[in-house]
Amino acid sequence: MIRFTLRVTEFSTIVCISGTSMPVLRTLGKVAKQAFMGTPGCGCQPLTVAVRSISFSPRQVTSDASFHSVSFSETDHPKVLITGGLGQLGVGLAKLLRMRFGKNNVILSDIRKPPNNVFHSGPFIYSDILDYKNLREIVVNNRITWLVHYSALLSAVGEANVALARSVNITGLHNILDIAAEHGLRLFVPSTIGAFGPTSPRNPTPDLCVQRPRTIYGVSKVHAELMGEYYHHRYGLDFRCLRYPGIISADSTPGGGTTDYAVQIFHDAIKTGKFECNLRPDTRLPMMYIDDCLRATLEVMEAPADTLSMRTYNINAMSFTPEELTQELQKQMPELEVTYEIDPVRQVIADSWPMNFDDSNARKDWGWKHDYDLPELVQTMINYFREETRMARVN
Repeated sequence: MIRFTLRVTEFSTIVCISGTSMPVLRTLGKVAKQAFMGTPGCGCQPLTVAVRSISFSPRQVTSDASFHSVSFSETDHPKVLITGGLGQLGVGLAKLLRMRFGKNNVILSDIRKPPNNVFHSGPFIYSDILDYKNLREIVVNNRITWLVHYSALLSAVGEANVALARSVNITGLHNILDIAAEHGLRLFVPSTIGAFGPTSPRNPTPDLCVQRPRTIYGVSKVHAELMGEYYHHRYGLDFRCLRYPGIISADSTPGGGTTDYAVQIFHDAIKTGKFECNLRPDTRLPMMYIDDCLRATLEVMEAPADTLSMRTYNINAMSFTPEELTQELQKQMPELEVTYEIDPVRQVIADSWPMNFDDSNARKDWGWKHDYDLPELVQTMINYFREETRMARVN
């Protein structure tokens, strides 16, 4: 189908032509020239014409529109943009991707001012996902081909400010989806154990089952999964998504998530030898060390599209309770004292989440395999904090 659109504005005339071959373009060009220059003898003044091609957005698509992701040769590297880059995962993923693709091929972005070590480690840019124009300019000006969308408000913080969580987690996602589809990007959006609810099977939780979350964070993540898969089937968007378990890392501070106790306990154990847990000692949740999480993200992004039987996968490494984590930690630090002061909001959230993830599809389709179990996790975290404490004393 040939479409020829002529729109005259106060300042310029814009011609949009799609689906045409070169002979047709030349013919249309002659017609347009005659129209613009006027009929001989009519006394009309010629128009000043600005001609540019218009790329499509799902905000303006027709029913037969189709999008396809950019393909790379083996010698090419993707140009990556990470939104929400100053959160728990962004800086670590940027480091991993820069080692693989080169320092200047990975751009971190956020609305916050980066610390000096992050600013000097590689490209950083201000990006507000609620500002569609700003985000679109960044993608175009930097020739972005992969987009990793980490901007989100987590579970407990989202419940404290539902309006903001809805804006960031849902409206921001819509901007990301439209821009990714318009520019043929490969898009990664993380999901979470919070995408499930009390009516979901909990032990184990499969990839496909009932999802009825009870938090705005979980609702927004189910929305992201379904919208991403819709854009994949409707527009050909190369959308990829992993449902992360609770992520444990040493070099970041807890950010308001329900599983944050599993990070905070290490901070407090080293600093004070005491920890107050806000979940019941028998609350079982799936967990993962950050290195496994980041590697899984890279692996699913690099996986050939024809190996992916679905677009949203569970991934898992271990599953434990606060009591089991405490026991493992006390093997290294027997003096550690743990008490329990239950936060009813977080406990209700945790009780609605999976106790264990079934990630067999990820292991079968693209070879996912974790490296860290609970003993390795605890030893790694303790080593990190002890070294950090030693260096602080030296300095």
